[in-house]
Amino acid sequence: MSERSLRGKAAIIGVGETKYYKRGQSPDTEFKLALEAILTACEDAGISPKEIEGFSAFSNESSNPNRMATALGLPELKFSAMAWSGGGGGGSAAAASAAAGIAGGMADVVVVFRSLTQGAQRLGGAGYAGSVSTDAHYRTSYGVISPAQQYVMRVVRYMHDHGIGQEALRAIAMASYHHAQTNPDAVMYGKPLTAEAYDASRWIVEPFHLYDCCMENDGAAAYVMVSAERAKTAKRKPVYLLGAAQGSEFRNQAAALNAPLLGSAGFTTVAPRLYEMAKVRPQDLDVIQVYENFTGGVLLAMAEHGLFKPEEANAVLTLENLTVGGRLPLNTSGGNLAHCYMHGMEHHIEAVRQLRGEARNQVAGAKRALVVSGPMVSPTSSMILGSEEAL
Repeated sequence: MSERSLRGKAAIIGVGETKYYKRGQSPDTEFKLALEAILTACEDAGISPKEIEGFSAFSNESSNPNRMATALGLPELKFSAMAWSGGGGGGSAAAASAAAGIAGGMADVVVVFRSLTQGAQRLGGAGYAGSVSTDAHYRTSYGVISPAQQYVMRVVRYMHDHGIGQEALRAIAMASYHHAQTNPDAVMYGKPLTAEAYDASRWIVEPFHLYDCCMENDGAAAYVMVSAERAKTAKRKPVYLLGAAQGSEFRNQAAALNAPLLGSAGFTTVAPRLYEMAKVRPQDLDVIQVYENFTGGVLLAMAEHGLFKPEEANAVLTLENLTVGGRLPLNTSGGNLAHCYMHGMEHHIEAVRQLRGEARNQVAGAKRALVVSGPMVSPTSSMILGSEEAL
């Protein structure tokens, strides 16, 4: 193991969220929501906001770090980072950037955050501006415009190659909705999903039903990272970064869906590096948080992280296995499908709560949590968080 590893160098000591709203219904701006989430995270960590020295974000976060520093009254801004990637692919990379800044001595307290108000910006639509460039130049003339249409190509190829049925996707969706029913903060709390309702829901683009697609929401989420040394005296039980990796396969996003490995979520090269740094095997993981842009991406990402072999998907991906008490407890707060869509930040915070022993749907004795960010976008990223016992 390289001495340059981030393993155990930084820890999360405080988390914060706003109320989550249906798209376009927040009374507040993204900036105000971001500040609220950060202040809540600082309170949870037991620190003053003025102790913050840096920010790390992803997916073209609109809240400028200088403006954040001014609003929070920071004496000095020492560090800022933005992870590349579309959608939620940079989520875990943002945590890794914060940890690297801390380990490298650039800052002692870094906040990772994301805010969204989707009344102003729709991320899942199929808008057409009259002229297109890059990859869209090839796709648009054939009607492949929305993210669902674009990414379904990868999923159809994978399901065909490995003989995977629709029931696997249904189980992923139902697991998220199942967990949301015991999470009062979830947007879909009180709105259970049955197999019959899933099957009867309209097609978005086959094999994606309505319930295979993530929500669109307004809100913000944040957490505070500090050095492992400082975490020893933290108010709350620290959760350590065991490993993180970012990247993509060779020509993963080749134009016109012409990637050499089309049926991929983009983790075939990322996952091995993640496990190497974390010194963890797939079978050591206690809880799994996988970004659901679409259920098909979850399927591919779980297989590429070694949680099952592709030919085992039909047997492994069942509601019983994916809920708390099962073999692979998945998206235990409800995830992007049923908790909220905050570009996957709710997955990060849920992983922290699981390892603290404070989750609404607690996995008994959880010590290691996998967080997978943004399947099928590029670059992707993943991280493994652990309790002190896992170090």
